[in-house]
Order: sequence, then C-alpha cells, then structure tokens
Amino acid sequence: MKRALLFIIVAITALFSCSKGYDAIAEARAQAEVDDKIVQDYITDNGLTASAKRIDTTGVYYIVVAPGSGNDLFTNSTRVTVAYTGRVLTTGQEFTKSNNFPPSFALGEVIRGWQLGIPQIKKGGTVRLLIPSRYAYGPYDQPEICLKKNSILDFDIRLLDVTN
Repeated sequence: MKRALLFIIVAITALFSCSKGYDAIAEARAQAEVDDKIVQDYITDNGLTASAKRIDTTGVYYIVVAPGSGNDLFTNSTRVTVAYTGRVLTTGQEFTKSNNFPPSFALGEVIRGWQLGIPQIKKGGTVRLLIPSRYAYGPYDQPEICLKKNSILDFDIRLLDVTN
C-alpha cells in the first residue's frame, strides 16, 4: 500500500512538473524570428537588397564582393585558408580578426554560417556573410571572444586557398 501511494505521488509530481518545463524548441523558433527580422531590416536599411542573397531557407545571407576563380569542390573535409574580420551585426563591434597569419580550417570545423557561405565563392574571392545566431554560436555566450549569446554576426571573408 505504501509503495502504491508513493508511486502515485511521484507520478503526479512528474506530470505537473513536465507541463511547466522549459521548451527549447519554442525558444529557438522565437529567436530565429527575431534574428531574421534584424537581418532583413539591416539589409533594407543599408541598401543591400539587390546584392544580398539568401542561402536556401537558412536566413544566412551572402554578398559576393569578388567571386574568385577555379572549380573548387567543397566538402566538410575541404581545408580553407581565410583572412577574415568578424563583427556583431547589431553593434558593429569587431570581435575577431585573422590579422597577419591567416588560419586554415577544415570546412566542417567552422560555424554553420561559414560552411554555407564560403562555398559561394572560389579561391581568391571575397564574401560578406550575415549570419543569424542559430548558424553561429546560438544561445551560448563565447566569453573568450567577448561575444554574447544569440549574437547575429557579420563577416568579411577572403578565401586565400582551398585544399581538397
């Protein structure tokens, strides 16, 4: 009898605690709507409507500054050497820069916004990427680069080399 009563109490407690739980999916969708509006407003307010192109349905936009040349095939294991500057779209605050030593990355190791945007150009090309937070660092602070959670990013990237 005591076990049955204990089971009923635990079951009722679990039932009521689940109904008031955290809904990560709803929060992510709400943040996506906020991000997409900010990016759209930025594009409109800065006269980028003609040059900014959306990558599929992602909300990531790219502007080809210089297309580059070559027939580069991009996969997750493709190594790219890039010179870049990263800013927070809403404030213009620069939070990262490659400086004099352009790094190389496997494309699969970088944020999803880069994975989608870098293949829009070829070796020697330059692209500007406007990246909603869900394709960057999402709801996670990045204290090592002084970046707050849900930051929308604005990158200028020059593709120096591509190795497959």
